[in-house]
Amino acid sequence: MKKIVMPMVLALSLPGLAMADFRVYGKANVSLQHADESGDSKMELVSNASRIGVKGSEALTDELEAIFQFEYETQVDDGDKGGQTFSQRDIYVGVRGKAGTLMVGKVNTPLKSAQDKVDLFNDLEGDINYLFKGEVRANNVVQYKSPVFGEYFAGSVAYIASEEDGVDPGVSATISYRNAGLYLAVAQDTDVQVEGADLTRLVARYSIDNVHVGALFETYEDATTDEDGAFVSVLWEATDVWSFKAQAGSSDINEGGGEAISLGADYKLTDKTKLYGYYTNETSDLLVNGAGRDDQYLGVGMSLSF
Repeated sequence: MKKIVMPMVLALSLPGLAMADFRVYGKANVSLQHADESGDSKMELVSNASRIGVKGSEALTDELEAIFQFEYETQVDDGDKGGQTFSQRDIYVGVRGKAGTLMVGKVNTPLKSAQDKVDLFNDLEGDINYLFKGEVRANNVVQYKSPVFGEYFAGSVAYIASEEDGVDPGVSATISYRNAGLYLAVAQDTDVQVEGADLTRLVARYSIDNVHVGALFETYEDATTDEDGAFVSVLWEATDVWSFKAQAGSSDINEGGGEAISLGADYKLTDKTKLYGYYTNETSDLLVNGAGRDDQYLGVGMSLSF
């Protein structure tokens, strides 16, 4: 029963929720793609992190409010996510005020959030998680987000409890700078994905009118590994409805000799609905059937947010 109850129904049944300021939201993002992986060719319908959630707040004082969010991923293509109808995404409760936000739960780490909008193919095959570590939604998190300070700066830090005797907790932190069209961030993970591992991420994004250029550099080090990688992205908002985008990168962090290139176009139907097309090529030195990886994806899709 727990696997099939709608998250919004659960949320609406919470005592006192009718007194809070809340809303139901979500995204349906589905694409039909041709995948050529390790010599196997197929057509498939893909649900790209489609989700539904409820979030809201309730005033505690004139300057302090309680906040919450319950977000779940659901598969629009076949309704099955690892044997479940819904799987947890960001789920937290906390407080927010002039001094910042404190939350506890299962949330994206500060390092993951530091990418901002640099990854133009997020949730699609071209997502940067092919090249990089650090794309983590962590369990058992206590996270603090600062308000903007010094006019342009903001920061956040997360303590991630291991809940195991003798295992160090993880720590993720970031500081960012945002001024007009410029965004810069530096982030660090320690003992987050692997105990004894350090991950550093540098992010930059600059917008000039309707052109947005982004870059990300990352280093990863543990007891046996010291690797790095980088990628760049360009988004051109050609008209009010047409956008064209590209990104390319290389990294040894996840797979030796890993490289990825993606090209795409978006057509905006409304502010919340778009059609899109994409091509992605991912290669690496990882041997599959005696040869290095060389996978290609070509697809079209639709995304609707509400």
